Amino acid sequence: MAHDHNHHDHNHEEGSEMRSSIIRIAVASLLLIAAVIIEKKTSLSTWQLLLIYLVPYLVAGFDTLKEAAESIAHGEALDENFLMSIATLGALGIGFLPEAATQFPEAVFVMLFFQVGELFEGIAEGRSRKSISHLMDICPDTANLERDGEIAVVHCEELKVGDMIVVRPGEKVPVDGLVEEGTSSLDTVALTGESVPRKIEAGDEILSGCVNLSGVLRVKVSREFGESTASRILELVEHAADSKSRSENFITRFAKVYTPIVVAAAVLLAVVPTLLGGTFSTWLYRALMFLVVSCPCALVLSVPLAFFGGIGGTSRKGILVKGSNYLEALSKMETVVFDKTGTLTEGVFEVVAVHPEIIEQKELLHLAAHVERFSTHPIAASLRAAYPGENDDCIIENVHEVSGKGIEAMVNGHKVCVGNPAMMEMEGAGWHACEKAGTIIHVCQDGIYLGHIVISDRIKADSAEAVMALKALGVARTVMLTGDHEEVGRAVAAETGVDEWHAGLLPADKVAKVEALLAAKSSGSTLAFVGDGINDAPVLARADIGIAMGALGSDAAIEAADVVLMDDKPSKVALAALIARRTIRIAKENTWFSIGIKILVLILAAFGIATMWMAVFADVGVTVLAVLNAMRALH
Repeated sequence: MAHDHNHHDHNHEEGSEMRSSIIRIAVASLLLIAAVIIEKKTSLSTWQLLLIYLVPYLVAGFDTLKEAAESIAHGEALDENFLMSIATLGALGIGFLPEAATQFPEAVFVMLFFQVGELFEGIAEGRSRKSISHLMDICPDTANLERDGEIAVVHCEELKVGDMIVVRPGEKVPVDGLVEEGTSSLDTVALTGESVPRKIEAGDEILSGCVNLSGVLRVKVSREFGESTASRILELVEHAADSKSRSENFITRFAKVYTPIVVAAAVLLAVVPTLLGGTFSTWLYRALMFLVVSCPCALVLSVPLAFFGGIGGTSRKGILVKGSNYLEALSKMETVVFDKTGTLTEGVFEVVAVHPEIIEQKELLHLAAHVERFSTHPIAASLRAAYPGENDDCIIENVHEVSGKGIEAMVNGHKVCVGNPAMMEMEGAGWHACEKAGTIIHVCQDGIYLGHIVISDRIKADSAEAVMALKALGVARTVMLTGDHEEVGRAVAAETGVDEWHAGLLPADKVAKVEALLAAKSSGSTLAFVGDGINDAPVLARADIGIAMGALGSDAAIEAADVVLMDDKPSKVALAALIARRTIRIAKENTWFSIGIKILVLILAAFGIATMWMAVFADVGVTVLAVLNAMRALH
């Protein structure tokens, strides 16, 4: 269970980092207030004041200075950490020029603002992810190994190809293999997302991660534990994130262009006029003021805060977005891929049609519910739910399952068979097909065909609305992927209005389909995958943006996803995209406002018109205004 341990360590580390940032900001703020009081109450020298202000400055900015130094060491000096460091150190240095007042509080304020911005971004992007340990549940720790007629419990890793194992009812299949003996039903929902249990008998291939529902199975191991299907799903989840395309943070992109220009301009402003006969101290003062103005503080704080507001806004609508980069990705969605079961459909089976031949609808349901009354199968449960009055005076005897065909019983002295076409043919009943999609249950009595019942997974009320809303937003392509049968996939696709669909897919096939769709989309746009099951986790991790249906979704899918819809409404995907677009718009407004004011004050500073107060406004004042604008994203 190394995965579980590592993940716990990571979450713990993330939480302690957040706490230490908050403590550092609080301590630096108190120390700054104390330093300002000391400056007012005493008449200390510039050097003494510098030493006092250096304490809160280093408490607030140590990490920034360290990262700037590391960037320089790696030859990537010109990032926002470097600019923040040089600007604040410049502000500290201004105080030593003959004609300048000390700007020590400004330097500490700027660094504090930067740290608050970093904290907000950390909170937004560090939304705690639930432990991936739940995914480990599809891989059992032990297996029942049969040797010389005796059964020994061994660790799954000890199994070799050719070994014989026994899988009892209720147990998970530990490794891939071939059924040598026994018949049963398998719950494959963790693997394929298909919620109808699959019949399995001697000669069939069986996959790890499935749950054996009824009979005892003897299975010959065909793949070792590390190569089995469930292990491969785990591996896909762990490595899919390696090739995930994440939007690079705007500020970092901006700083790559902005910082070198500003630093070069500041150097030229200090050097060129001096060479032309100007006073060095005057032009150095202007150059340092130029750097103070150029602090990207408004951007560093307001842009992440706009994203954070957007994340807060989505969470109030029951949409959990795990970071600001995912909001950016949501706003650029061009392709949306849906899983079927539990995403577009409810994953709950119910009787959707009753087609009797020679008896009443109620009587057909009555007989089917009686025969299925002792079965634990989900289809039997849906028949009993459709006819709740099954506990009447009817006499039901000799109930037994016919492997791979259905169930037969004596009801009031008549032989009633409920099952698939093979069951009807065995009884000589002239059955006929149904045009409706779903699982068709045929019923006959004493060899006479009575009719059939259609059982289907309900399509969610807002699935079609979700697809329409996405198309209205300009999403170019909607796709449905499912592990279910072809005819079921076709029916759901027709009813929901998706552009294309693919059925009968295993987890690895879904990843391959998503890979192909990723290659086909236009550059600059994103692909979102919406799913819920454990089988969806690799695809959720591989897509540009993975959206998990939260309430019914597995913990593994929620762990692998970037966005979680808490109430399982697919229409929330379009709502999330709308909020994301509005958030991006606010962030862009802040960007252009901040840059515009800064350029104006930079020009004034170059000509000696701007004062240090203007520089402070261009930095701190613009930041406050941008933050107030960013708050709009919360509503």
